[in-house]
Amino acid sequence: MATPITTGSHPKALWPGVANWFGAAYDEHSEEYSQIFEVETSSKNFEEDVQMVGFGLAPVKKQSEGVTYTGHTQGWLKRYVHVVYGLGYIVTREEIEDNLYEEVSRKRAQALAFSMRQTKENVHANILNRITTAAYTIGDGQVLGSASHPLNGGGTFSNLLTPAADISEDAIEDICIMVMQMVDDLSNKINLMPQCLIIPSDLWFEANRILQSTLQNDTANNALNVLKSTNALPQGIKMNHYLTDTDAFGIKTNCPRGFTSYKRRAIEFTKDNEFSSENAMAKATERYSCGVTDPRCIIWSVGA
Repeated sequence: MATPITTGSHPKALWPGVANWFGAAYDEHSEEYSQIFEVETSSKNFEEDVQMVGFGLAPVKKQSEGVTYTGHTQGWLKRYVHVVYGLGYIVTREEIEDNLYEEVSRKRAQALAFSMRQTKENVHANILNRITTAAYTIGDGQVLGSASHPLNGGGTFSNLLTPAADISEDAIEDICIMVMQMVDDLSNKINLMPQCLIIPSDLWFEANRILQSTLQNDTANNALNVLKSTNALPQGIKMNHYLTDTDAFGIKTNCPRGFTSYKRRAIEFTKDNEFSSENAMAKATERYSCGVTDPRCIIWSVGA
């Protein structure tokens, strides 16, 4: 049951002399989830991505014999089910009548908007926060960060740096090589390229030392920083304040149908009055979903 905001919730609001009210709203980080996720709109209850398995290598056609024909099959699917997130508050009529500070009411609305934005960032960041958590699997039955994603043609592929390593020039280069050696479900070589480095705030300075140094980082060698000189990560560094593992990091690729966010209904702020109690009610709701279809969109290291 909701606890209403009464005259006892902010007793100082009933008396003059308060210079300022603080703590309900702060400056916010710029939107970060959309730097990782491709944002799309939806008009349905859910959306599905269905894998199509392509063709393998062509065999030799012997003289006077026919061409070999192969099938074209459907693989696994990923379903995005849209969820409603909402929060509100109730204020008694007496509190509204006796509150001397309009600023208090305004900051309540600001705090509600802040909460909804924080929720959205955390929901999206949890895709990476749970990247190796067994309870959170993707369409192929594996966790997002796995060394054994199944291939339709047999075998597996990995999008997890093994052995795990802390962030370093060598670790970033190893991940870039993994990206460039990626294959499709029939082990055909595909043109995946690194795009950006995704890090928590704990790694911000180290990541910049590694990628922005003119010469090779933390060595006495008079050698170029090849990551910088080749523009190996053209979209640079994407710091996400909502990542919880302080030494985990990854590289996002140009893989299509990777990180996906569906906006089913934009955020709505509504208010009403309850007839019997005369309480004023305000709420905010938003409906969206997020996830990953193709795990080739990220190569991850959980840190040493």
